[in-house]
Amino acid sequence: MLKASGFDDAIIGQASVWRDGGQHNVLVYDAEKIRAILMTRDFMDSEEAREFIEYNIEGAYMGIHTPIYVWTEDYLPND
Repeated sequence: MLKASGFDDAIIGQASVWRDGGQHNVLVYDAEKIRAILMTRDFMDSEEAREFIEYNIEGAYMGIHTPIYVWTEDYLPND
């Protein structure tokens, strides 16, 4: 499984996903914990950290073993 370097404390488990015609186990990260790490470690504010995650982490597809990132504090509006 691929890991996001420097964010082991944000791992919340693993998931089985279907990609490229097969089932693969991938790591699952709490994106809010990654944001907290960036704010503490790299002195980013909340919005800077969110943008960094969206562009540099979530936006990086590294093949079938790319991790999943969950925003535990974000909720979809009711339809």
